[in-house]
Amino acid sequence: MLSTYSLSGATLVTPERIIRDGRVKIEKNRVKSLTDGSKVDIQLQSGVYCYPALINVHDHLRGDYLPRIGPQNGDYYLNWSYWERDLRNSPVLVERAKISVEQMYLLSAYKNLFSGVVTVNDHFPHEFNEPLIPLLPVRVINSYTLAHECSSFDLNWGDGIEIEHRRAVERGHPFITHLEEGFDAESQSGVDILENLNCLDEHDVLIHCIGFSDSDIRRVQAAGASVAWCPASNMFMFNVTCKIRKMIAQGVNVCIGTDSTATGSVNLFEEIRFAREVYRSMYGEELDAETLLRMVTIHPAKAFWMQDKIGTVEEGKYADLLFIRPREDDPYEALVSARMEDIELIIQEGTPIYGDGKFEELFHRRNCDYTTVQVRGRRMCVKGDPAGLLERIRRAVGFNKVLDYLPFGE
Repeated sequence: MLSTYSLSGATLVTPERIIRDGRVKIEKNRVKSLTDGSKVDIQLQSGVYCYPALINVHDHLRGDYLPRIGPQNGDYYLNWSYWERDLRNSPVLVERAKISVEQMYLLSAYKNLFSGVVTVNDHFPHEFNEPLIPLLPVRVINSYTLAHECSSFDLNWGDGIEIEHRRAVERGHPFITHLEEGFDAESQSGVDILENLNCLDEHDVLIHCIGFSDSDIRRVQAAGASVAWCPASNMFMFNVTCKIRKMIAQGVNVCIGTDSTATGSVNLFEEIRFAREVYRSMYGEELDAETLLRMVTIHPAKAFWMQDKIGTVEEGKYADLLFIRPREDDPYEALVSARMEDIELIIQEGTPIYGDGKFEELFHRRNCDYTTVQVRGRRMCVKGDPAGLLERIRRAVGFNKVLDYLPFGE
């Protein structure tokens, strides 16, 4: 297997700095250098931009099916439990039950992959996903502890808030939970609950947080906790999202997540753009593109306690790289405007997992098990067999199912 090679000619958006006409030397699974080349040097098309592969801080990999399930007739939910009721009574769930759990996880993995994501959290207990994670074409983190959420509406995942949080501290892992996802008094007491249990600290990754008061925001920032912002899901279910401008101004480590497609955006590219639209609608000003990029790279790497491995293009870190053909000249705006069809190449730990057919030799030489698909007239190589997966799903459900996050599935 090819162990050392370099990629030259792209603009590197690290994202701490921008390096024009850069060169990334990869040795085994890590970035060896941003200055040196190697014997095998792959010249990239002029104008290509290189980013750290994206990180989706929050998803439910059993739930990435379509169409969405939500409130009817312009209504909204009081808290998440009302959505759970509608899910259980939905014909979408009946249809989804015709495919296997393994197929659902594969679909979800490709949803993420086709929007530049290499690392994602599946917010389910370990016993749900551990047998499936090794089968997936992207990295699903398995170093975490969790609670479903901090209220009586909790689904009782894990061994309880205090035990799960203590494990996170002992192991240096994130403790991940939905928090204040609703408007009732109990839902809006989430920060108080964590604080009273001595479980509010830098290990926490708090999802949604739409009920946060100004005091909650200050306490979360002081504790060093992270927030997973899922604006599309929030607006769809509740017609409101968190106080995002105050969180950013206060210095909270905010990350963007998709939630599942049952309520959220079809992929992370769409979620990034929706986040900017919501911010503009709420505050009459732009959320700058560099901040958005950090919310899907540096910030979630910190939230997952993986900042020494992922989140930037940097010597010694995993060679997790996203190359796109930009729609905008500004490197930060180019990422915000990116679509699935703009991806040139994605590399995970030095091995290509999705890319233009012109990189097929690299797929061969890094021993990637891949197939090819057509995306907007381009022949693309992809790890695994997503086209075959889609065909099997169509046979199972009995019609020509279209899933918007598969770029070849129209």
